[in-house]
Amino acid sequence: MRHQLRLLKTVILALLFAAHPAWAAWHKAETDRFIIYSDSSPDDLRVFGETLERFHVAMEFETGRRLPAPSPSNRLTIYMVGSLDDLRQVYGNPNAAVGGFYIPRAIGSVTFVPNVTTRTSGRTGFGSRVRKKSSRRPLTLTTKTVLHEYAHHFLISSSRNAMPRWLSEGSAEYFSSASFNEDGSVDIGLPNNARAWEISQAAPVSVRELLDYELYRKNRGGRYDAFYGRSWLLYHYLRFNPDRKGQLPQYWQAVAGGTNSLEAAKAIFGDLDTLEKELAKYGRARSLAAMRLPGGAITIGDVSTARLSNGHAAMMDVVIRSKRGVSRKAARDLLPSAQDIAKRYPDDAHALAALAEAEYDAGHDDAAIAAADRALAIDATVKNALVQKGFALFRKAKGVKDPTERSAAYVAAMRPFEALNALEVDHTQPLIFYYRSFAERGASVPDDAKLALERATQLAPFDQELAIEVAVMRARDGDQDIAEYLLAPVAADPHGGREARIAQAMITYLERTPDEKRVDLGAVTRAYDEAEAKARATGADGG
Repeated sequence: MRHQLRLLKTVILALLFAAHPAWAAWHKAETDRFIIYSDSSPDDLRVFGETLERFHVAMEFETGRRLPAPSPSNRLTIYMVGSLDDLRQVYGNPNAAVGGFYIPRAIGSVTFVPNVTTRTSGRTGFGSRVRKKSSRRPLTLTTKTVLHEYAHHFLISSSRNAMPRWLSEGSAEYFSSASFNEDGSVDIGLPNNARAWEISQAAPVSVRELLDYELYRKNRGGRYDAFYGRSWLLYHYLRFNPDRKGQLPQYWQAVAGGTNSLEAAKAIFGDLDTLEKELAKYGRARSLAAMRLPGGAITIGDVSTARLSNGHAAMMDVVIRSKRGVSRKAARDLLPSAQDIAKRYPDDAHALAALAEAEYDAGHDDAAIAAADRALAIDATVKNALVQKGFALFRKAKGVKDPTERSAAYVAAMRPFEALNALEVDHTQPLIFYYRSFAERGASVPDDAKLALERATQLAPFDQELAIEVAVMRARDGDQDIAEYLLAPVAADPHGGREARIAQAMITYLERTPDEKRVDLGAVTRAYDEAEAKARATGADGG
């Protein structure tokens, strides 16, 4: 997929390919909710997959939220990319202090982490009040990172409202300190020892700064601070302090209902200076409470593992960079490697599908279609080949000028997506592009196409661009109140970036537009993007 992200120079790409040679044995693990790719051992992947499924069940139990198992292509895909240095190069900044990262999107949410090695240990305790002895499997950095990112994925998927930044990171840190015991039980809310130094030594962050993210940003500067650690501590304190029982969900409900975070906190938590003192004392406690979910309460499905074909394995570095997102220039730097691998494995459908994606990212629609067709001739069920062929045909259709030919081009572009829908009825892309096959050519959109787009956003509630697209559709139909309802959580998301700013601009536009006046939210997006492009060209701040 083509995303406007600055990635790697050719020399760095060459180094990364050396880190994962073509002969490395890659495996794929599949569970009800996860797909995991790694050149780790299949036993490690199986244990890791079981751990993630147990974690999901524990999160459902703790939050009271139930998520149905997603359709196959809507599962979270985890790519294990090698060492921590490899991960940071894939991230796009070798000097970044990241241990993993998560990208939510309707085409398939992805997480990138270093490789994992599982092991067992007889350690007990972890400073928790949970004293029953059992053999715990200590968490590696990779495991903890994946748990943190999946906690975000779970919480976003189970609520349409964006969390305040402290609540989002505090809850993810809270869940990521889980422990998985040999008797099948899971401990949730254990002390987050990884943040202990941060809380005691890093630059302090006050309760008011946690609750008011703009105040935090204003005061932060370039320092390394205790935002994550303090967010975890406040979440843990509100979760387990009996005197504050019920305050955390009350606060979240108030914020989700539109109340300012700081005002909601004052109304529900009371005097914030008192809370500051209580939190400081809590951070010095020698032991903290936790919650244990018995093994008998956890039921998970099977975890399957399979070795990738040689061609698929050789192409994994290309796949990882494509799924990370590449600029047009980075895609063209990457393409020769994809082409070379495809030549060496001309009968590997998955390698050819990866080539189709690389060609599409590089702007070569005809080559992408040809590679996808070669893949589908070998195996008509390779979904990524159908996706990339559909993308390329849609992009070609946009350039057709004659109305009759343009209409025919969009009908043809839908055929790969129709085949994909026959393979997987809840795959998001056929639903999205069925709507676009009418909207992009200016045709009247039938009701079932509109319902298809809304179904896609139900399947991928974490995709903010998709939420904006549905809001634009609703606004065009005169449903301005529903459009504002859809845009509100996007606009309120402190992580939202461009999408949050566009959503806020759209809300402002709707509020200023009389009901009887024609609404064109698409014009808001175009104006915003033009302003950002102009700002970048002049060296100004486009935000």
